Amino acid sequence: MDQKKLDQQSEHWEINFSNKPEMFGIEPSISAIKALEIFKEKKINNLIELGAGLGRDSIFFAKNNIKTKALDYSSSGIKMINHKIRKSNLSNFISTKLFDIRKALPFEDNSIEACYSHMLYCMALTTNDLEKLNNEIQRILKPGGINIYTVRHTNDGDFKNGNHIGEDLYENDGFIVHYFSKEKITSLLNGFKNIYLEKFEEGAFPRKLFFVVNEKKSKIKNKN
Repeated sequence: MDQKKLDQQSEHWEINFSNKPEMFGIEPSISAIKALEIFKEKKINNLIELGAGLGRDSIFFAKNNIKTKALDYSSSGIKMINHKIRKSNLSNFISTKLFDIRKALPFEDNSIEACYSHMLYCMALTTNDLEKLNNEIQRILKPGGINIYTVRHTNDGDFKNGNHIGEDLYENDGFIVHYFSKEKITSLLNGFKNIYLEKFEEGAFPRKLFFVVNEKKSKIKNKN
């Protein structure tokens, strides 16, 4: 595993966000539109977005009256989200935090209704990083809380192209992607049950992704 390459990704994203403040466009992602339907069905009133990037999905949730906490480790990304918050007059519905998700999440146990992330899990994170992140999300979600995430999968056209970093991580054009199989999704179900899983495509390439919806298991009380 080339840990140095993984650690350099934050600088790479910082440069890209600074030079391309609308690199993902202004419209919400397909996954955010799908997620909103589930959040409304589950009557979710607040959520956190991990790896919020330039904020297009966080802004979308806030505009739909869901109080959103947007976290990202790019200061350029957070700066752009804050600009959009002011421009859209959404300060009552969205806030930001500069944060590296490889650390313990800055929230109390059982305090969050839902967590959302679009292609965060498939960034430059090792399986060990993902297990720690998943355990942290499980810790902060309320019983029955929802974790929705998307990942590029092993049928994606870029899988096994570029520089192999380790595990199923490959570097292409400076970006490192961790490609997922269904087995990897299952391996990350500790404390969760999967309630929905589908494949979808996004972008002109297109990227091939899984849309994953997991629900935190409620603790079963002993009958003794």
